[in-house]
Amino acid sequence: MGFTTIIPAAGQGKRMGAEINKLFLEINGETIIRRTVSVFQEIEECEQIFIAAHPEEVHLMEEHLKDFNKVAGVIPGGKERQHSINEVLNVLIDTEVVMVHDGARPFITQEKVKQLYQETLKNNAVILAVQAKDTIKKVIDGVVEETYDRSTLWQVQTPQSFSRHVILKAYNLAEEHDFVGTDDASLVERAGYKVHITNGDYDNIKITTHEDLIIADSILERRGICDV
Repeated sequence: MGFTTIIPAAGQGKRMGAEINKLFLEINGETIIRRTVSVFQEIEECEQIFIAAHPEEVHLMEEHLKDFNKVAGVIPGGKERQHSINEVLNVLIDTEVVMVHDGARPFITQEKVKQLYQETLKNNAVILAVQAKDTIKKVIDGVVEETYDRSTLWQVQTPQSFSRHVILKAYNLAEEHDFVGTDDASLVERAGYKVHITNGDYDNIKITTHEDLIIADSILERRGICDV
């Protein structure tokens, strides 16, 4: 019994303004994508890892990750993140649970992944999330329309984890109706399944801008990882 991890890594990270895919940028001497993959590589329950890469970077990604023996394949991604994940789902044959994790979230911990896996075995669809710290307002044309109750708001992270039959049905329905969701859970919700929440970690940031790289350095320093 175990799970398969899908890591979408086909985006170019335009907000970073880098000349290369941001996942090949280094944090303290190690690339973002290798830091991300290494977490799942070291988890016993993780049986295999698939990377959805930009079509022009498949060979580069294969070379970059060739020493990770759980990386079962690097698949050319699609136009949108959802399409990239669907390309991988199409080649999965035998797995019990599927986790989808952003390649740009290198600070997920093994503890949280294992926690997520165990809860998925019970509830079929589980996502990591943290409670919103700030007040959230709905704004239209520069005018506040509504202020939400912060106690009910959660910031969603990855991995998002699903029983194989659940995520396959959700993606098949989305493809049939030409629906593009904001995340994997939105497709599962639309397919009629309940999605459960489990507590994530505020360190599990998605690296998007140069400011995030500064935060990343501080996370490593706090964890006592100063040199690779």
